[in-house]
Amino acid sequence: MKGILRHLPAFLGVALLLGAIYVVQHEFRHLKMRDIGEAMRAIPVAALVFSFIWTFVSYFILTFYDRLGTIYAGHKVSYGRVAFASFCAYSLSHNLGFAAVSGAAVRYRLYAHWGLTPLQIGKTVAFCSLTFALGGLVLGGAILFGEPKAVPFFGSYLPLGALYGIGALLWALVVAYITLSRLIGPFKVMGHEIALPGWRMALLQVLLATVDVATTATIFYALLPSAPGLTWLIFLGVYVSSYTAGLAANLPGGIGVFDTAMLFGLSPYLQAPQIVGAIVIFRLFYYIIPLFLAGILFAGNEILLRSGGLLKKTARPAAPRGIGAWTEPDFAIATATGAVGLCGALLLFLGLLAPEPDFAWLDGDYAEFAVRAGVFIPSLIGAGLVVMALGLSHRVNLAWGLSTLLLIAGAAFTATQDGLLWVSAVLILTVMLVAPFRGSFYRHANLLSGPLESSSAVSLFVLAFSLIGLAMTRPHMHTIANDAWWAIAMSPAVPPSTRLTIAAAVILAVLAIWRLLRPGKIRFLPWDDATRRRLIAIGGASGYNAAAIPSDGVVMGEAQRAAIPFRRVGPVLLGLGDPVGHEPDRISAIWRLRDLARQEGLHPAFWRTGADLLKVYADIGLTSLPLAADGSPLLESEETTEPGPDTQYLVCMAERDLATLVPLLPRLVEMNPGD
Repeated sequence: MKGILRHLPAFLGVALLLGAIYVVQHEFRHLKMRDIGEAMRAIPVAALVFSFIWTFVSYFILTFYDRLGTIYAGHKVSYGRVAFASFCAYSLSHNLGFAAVSGAAVRYRLYAHWGLTPLQIGKTVAFCSLTFALGGLVLGGAILFGEPKAVPFFGSYLPLGALYGIGALLWALVVAYITLSRLIGPFKVMGHEIALPGWRMALLQVLLATVDVATTATIFYALLPSAPGLTWLIFLGVYVSSYTAGLAANLPGGIGVFDTAMLFGLSPYLQAPQIVGAIVIFRLFYYIIPLFLAGILFAGNEILLRSGGLLKKTARPAAPRGIGAWTEPDFAIATATGAVGLCGALLLFLGLLAPEPDFAWLDGDYAEFAVRAGVFIPSLIGAGLVVMALGLSHRVNLAWGLSTLLLIAGAAFTATQDGLLWVSAVLILTVMLVAPFRGSFYRHANLLSGPLESSSAVSLFVLAFSLIGLAMTRPHMHTIANDAWWAIAMSPAVPPSTRLTIAAAVILAVLAIWRLLRPGKIRFLPWDDATRRRLIAIGGASGYNAAAIPSDGVVMGEAQRAAIPFRRVGPVLLGLGDPVGHEPDRISAIWRLRDLARQEGLHPAFWRTGADLLKVYADIGLTSLPLAADGSPLLESEETTEPGPDTQYLVCMAERDLATLVPLLPRLVEMNPGD
């Protein structure tokens, strides 16, 4: 059950994306790129300027989320720094999905350099996430009372009483939050102490978030032509519902899900090309341009920090020399990973937008092959790129190589179709974006992590069988104008047996690729005399007494040149100190211990680490807490000085595991009198 719940967000995202593909195919299958281009050219210049200004206003409002968040956390940061962190964090989270995670990584990277403790950064992140949710609740309630039928899908099927009841519940949650902020002090939930902001700040949160969501919706609304019956409040209902669906999907930028919901919700008022044209401009203004600007600013900040530039550093030293390629900024790596996922979604939807192909300028065998390929092969490449994005998120090196090959292949196929050269350009630009980060994807795939296992052999057989099945069905499909694989699988003009064969072949092939591509199963060495001697041979122990504390095992790095002992402590797999050994392989040892923890259903944590690898621990979603001389963690109220270069840390998911570890660590402290 835990495994199912852990993968539930991914399943939900895939289900919503498949639902979006079905709706677009069923309702908007005649949509063509030519019509969309004409609709975009028809948008007045004044509307474009107005939307661009409102985009600036929207990101300006978002800066006050972080401003209030740092005040709530107890460490007020100057507005200039807050604005910089806010812009980078939201530009990333808007485009890549998993907003809480991707935004938190950027905030940790920046706020840690400005003196905030991990707990203070966690409070800031939680405050920002809650603030946005409050705005959605306020406007959601207003929509359900004012224009309940504007909500896509549900507004037409649920009775008014149910919609009013949901609206009342949304407002009741907001009122309860403000009331609790006024009446109660800190309280505990599942062992974690929570202190709500004061009621005045809670009111500011509600007001700020409401204005923010309304402003963002206005960016889109200004791009639409006037239409009878389409009021701003009705549009707001469509927008909030669509944006919520995009967030729930956890896809990069809500791609496909947000767009389909907008298409469906606005279709009674506007033609599909007008809606899609506005979506393209909205994504350009609110997503793409801010992402590139934030990427440039963030890269410049990294250069300043590494060269001893203008921004304040804490006493935590940078990563040691020799591992720079292994610790590229999260922002750049996440952007490259998200771009591959977006390209995959683009190629999946290409069949809806592709004009009739014109191959008159091609000669020879390639022309015939391109005609037969149509958008069938590009749509298969799109499915493959979505899987590659998952592999890149796990830093698998094989995913990097295959992503590059698939992007180049997709560019070659789309270049043959008239009017789709821009798609080829996007794919080539993505190749240029991903290529420089080869060193950041260092983990071996399951297929390459050791001797061929039976599960890998079965996956290879399934993949080969699926590809043969697709090759056998494809020659009969070239007469269908819109012949993406999923379009054929849903087309009533195709025999059911063929539709089932294509759908099953693609799904099985995707699953087989992922099983081959995912990181290999982690094996660890037992704690015995041979393992102890091997540990000493590659560098000994760091931060704990190996003889005093018997470990449950040792995890080796990918290259078998670094190692880290561990113990199982309650629900936590606790690494004892930093990995020792060859510097680049120390990084992979950290990731492998994280994978072993997941493999066993435990939570990863590290005790008595140094400052050198704190950035790597942050990469896997952990926060660092300074330790007292006896090895017990200092609580935020006990931190009186800045951490020094010799400070040791407890690294864990503080909001989840700290309450578990604090009472258990004293036993390890008693076993470890020191080196």
